[in-house]
Amino acid sequence: MAGRINDEDVKAVRDAVPIDAVVSEYLQLRNAGGGNLKGLCPFHDEKSPSFQVSPSKGLFHCFGCQEGGDTLTFVMKVDHLTFSEAVERLAGKAGITLRYEEGGYNPSHQRGERIRLIEAHKAAADFYSAQLESPEAEIGRKFLAERGFDQAAAAHFGVGYSPAGWDHLTRFLRGKGFTDKELILSGLSQDGRRGPIDRFRGRLMWPIRDIGGEVVGFGARRLRDDDNGPKYLNTPETPVYKKSQVLYGIDLAKKDIAKASRAVVVEGYTDVMACHLAGVTTAIATCGTAFGGDHIKILRRLLMDNGSARVIFTFDGDAAGQKAALRAFEDDQKFAAETYIAIAPDGMDPCDLRLAKGDAAVADLVQPRTPLFEFALRQIVARYDLETPAGRAAALDEAAPVVARIKNTGAQHEVAVQLAGMLGILDTQFVVKRVAQLARWARDRGGKGPVPQRGAAPQGPAPAVRQGPAGPALNLRNPVYATERELLKLALQHPNLVSPAFDAYGVDEFTAAPYAAVRQAILDAGGAEFGIQDPQDYLVRVRDAAPDDAVRAMVTELAVEAIMRRTVDEMYAGEQLVQVRLRAVDRRVRDVQGTFARLAGSHGDPERLSAVQNELWVLQQYGRALREQGAAAL
Repeated sequence: MAGRINDEDVKAVRDAVPIDAVVSEYLQLRNAGGGNLKGLCPFHDEKSPSFQVSPSKGLFHCFGCQEGGDTLTFVMKVDHLTFSEAVERLAGKAGITLRYEEGGYNPSHQRGERIRLIEAHKAAADFYSAQLESPEAEIGRKFLAERGFDQAAAAHFGVGYSPAGWDHLTRFLRGKGFTDKELILSGLSQDGRRGPIDRFRGRLMWPIRDIGGEVVGFGARRLRDDDNGPKYLNTPETPVYKKSQVLYGIDLAKKDIAKASRAVVVEGYTDVMACHLAGVTTAIATCGTAFGGDHIKILRRLLMDNGSARVIFTFDGDAAGQKAALRAFEDDQKFAAETYIAIAPDGMDPCDLRLAKGDAAVADLVQPRTPLFEFALRQIVARYDLETPAGRAAALDEAAPVVARIKNTGAQHEVAVQLAGMLGILDTQFVVKRVAQLARWARDRGGKGPVPQRGAAPQGPAPAVRQGPAGPALNLRNPVYATERELLKLALQHPNLVSPAFDAYGVDEFTAAPYAAVRQAILDAGGAEFGIQDPQDYLVRVRDAAPDDAVRAMVTELAVEAIMRRTVDEMYAGEQLVQVRLRAVDRRVRDVQGTFARLAGSHGDPERLSAVQNELWVLQQYGRALREQGAAAL
């Protein structure tokens, strides 16, 4: 059984790898104020960023889906890793050697499955890359050279060669300590008559990396006429490789995509290489599948999906390329970014274009040209005879639902006018109204299902909207809750400003149950004063002290959420301390007044009555001091 990772090493990993550096590998982060960063959440779909990262606290929190935690939690959730696997991955990045308890650690047998498969792929990539220099790989080097790629280009993209024998890679990886089970599970080997054999043989190899830069699969190009396999053979679906969730070149392109707020989607590995070498370093490609929803999620997080972002699709000019463009348009409205299509006049792909006309022609090709919706409409309209009323009506029936899917109503109206001109329909308002009617029907159906065609009526009620995760019903317009929340944020984010006074506050001074639970967690973690001694470990201890996931999520949320005052200082902290304490005192005064009235009315024990009267006097004096002296009276 795997040994438990030493607690000190876990803490060292948390401290060594900045959370913003890790998160930035998956999405674009921008300044959110107060030292925090924001971006589009990788855990749910959203149009505006509600995902925040606090580098100083080492925490993230999404105010949309309530996911949150530290660096390790993020890696676990985004890459579906176990705790140990996440620690091992970050330790590798930081160069930290981990110690394992409970009988030591055997790296060849006790690593998590995903880590082992990633290591197998890395070893395979190194093996293939080295094989490209072999005499047998001359055919592969010639293939690359004919397409304008020299040795440096091959090295930059990690292109390699798989030997033509049955089990060269399999034997190599066995020698590295990988089991047959791991080789089969990784997709690098497959079952043969006498045991595992290489899946890829005699082919040019492109390593496919995830957004974090880890090799998760390969694309293999046929080179010989006697190879009866497909032209391109990709890694099968495995625990680490899902073709609908990877984009070739994303590891190289992600920073420039985020910086330029532009992505170029091409069709193949050589097209990505050609674009990058021509200076279009935002190019990426799908891996043996159509561009779809999961690919959009990856790009949206990098683009921050604002209206100024650009996604340019390049497709071959043939029928298959046009079909791919129309398929891409099906998902167009999932982007806030503007989408365009670029097709070379002679139908060449970026690789061929670079060979024929040079780098400048590739760079010019991907400058935004034709909006994708306009291309889709022209493809639809071209199928009909617009010389006849029946042809124009049929074209309108097919094209109008496309325009109705445009979510921006202003753009929808403008495109509807364009459509009328394309169809030769003089009554522009007829087309505009037709599109508006279809859009209204789509809204009535909750955006689900096909838009009704001409003469159809909406069927059934609009589906119920799924509510977000349940949480405490806290009305932050209530000044009591708002102040309690602000004080807890200060205690978690700026413990030096509220200590030692905060640690004397009782749990019952927080009237909202979730806030009381957070106060208890802070108490159990050693109090806010501990946060001054070790700010990083303080938040880890508070989260660990939370009794359940709901309270843990609340701790993370409060640790990341911005303070309501631009200038956060001792004076502001003192105001929050005073307000929470003063309201607690006023509540106690009312309780004691009620007790005193009952005792006086029933002629109760004089000694008891005197004690209650004395407590009431002390509370009233304390309340007066808080109102007059502020934090000095605490």
